[in-house]
Amino acid sequence: MTAAARNVVSSDRRAMLAKVHLAAKELGLDEDARRDVIQRMTGHRSSAELNEAQLGAVIGEFKRLGWTAKPRAAAPAARPGKPRPANHPVALKARAMWISLHHLGVVRSPGEPALEAFAKRQLGVDRLAWADQSQGYRLIEALKKMAERAGWSQDLSMVAPERHVWSLKARLVQRQAPILGLPAVRMHDATEADLDRMAREMGPKVRAMREAEA
Repeated sequence: MTAAARNVVSSDRRAMLAKVHLAAKELGLDEDARRDVIQRMTGHRSSAELNEAQLGAVIGEFKRLGWTAKPRAAAPAARPGKPRPANHPVALKARAMWISLHHLGVVRSPGEPALEAFAKRQLGVDRLAWADQSQGYRLIEALKKMAERAGWSQDLSMVAPERHVWSLKARLVQRQAPILGLPAVRMHDATEADLDRMAREMGPKVRAMREAEA
C-alpha cells in the first residue's frame, strides 16, 4: 500500500454520497422519497449512516429506476498515443493493492497495463480513468477477494481509521514471512516506510517461491 491511498476510503464515500443526492435530484425525488429508497435498500433513513457497500446498493437502485450516470471524461494524454494513468481515488487504491498483490506473488506483473487489463475484465470499461466511482468499488472488492484468498486479511472492522493503511501493510509483511519460512516479523515500532521496504525486499523471494510451486 502507498501513502497516496491513505484517504481513499473517505474520498470514495464522499463521492458516492454526492452521487446518491444527485441521482435522487435528477429522478425528481423529494427528500422523503429519497429516504424511502434508502430505507428499502439498507434499513437506514439517512445516507450519512451508510457504508460504501450500502451506498453502492442505493446507487444501483437509482439506476434501476432510470437514472443514468454521466460518463467521466477521458483523462488527457500525457503525450500523443500514451494515455495518462488514472488518478482518481479508486484508481489510486487499486494500484496500491495491485502492487501489494505482486509482492505477495499473486499478481505476475505490477505494471499499469496489467492493472488496466484486469480492470477492463472486471468493469467492462476500456480505460480505468473512465470508470465510474461506483463501478470502481467492484474493482476494489475483486482485489480484496484476491488478497483474502492469498491469506492477506482485509478486514478493518476493529481497526481505527488512522491505522488502516499501517495495519494492511503490516499484515502483508506478516503473510510474506511464513511463505519464506521466516519467523514472525516484529513490527510494533515499524513505520509505514519500514513496512514498504520489507514488503519490497521479500517480494522477489515470495514470487520465486510461488513460481517454483506452480
